[in-house]
Amino acid sequence: MAGGWSRDGAVSEQIEASISDELQRLRSRRAPQGESLTECAECGEEIPEKRRVAIPGVKLCIDCQQDRDGAFKARGGINRRGSKDSQLK
Repeated sequence: MAGGWSRDGAVSEQIEASISDELQRLRSRRAPQGESLTECAECGEEIPEKRRVAIPGVKLCIDCQQDRDGAFKARGGINRRGSKDSQLK
């Protein structure tokens, strides 16, 4: 696919890089590390043993984790192409 001044395949590489970056960000956010806590770090409720065994390194009880997962967090996108539209702003 032609990409203006870019070389052949550059657009595909940019798309793949964006996808890889996002997947790595999600995986690193999801993977708790270290020893599991017996009590929730936010509310102090006991974390069930089955949860601690299933997710090593868990720090939050189920309710607090659901609240955190449901919270909207806006984050800026990355414009790897440097399109004309982004340069006009």
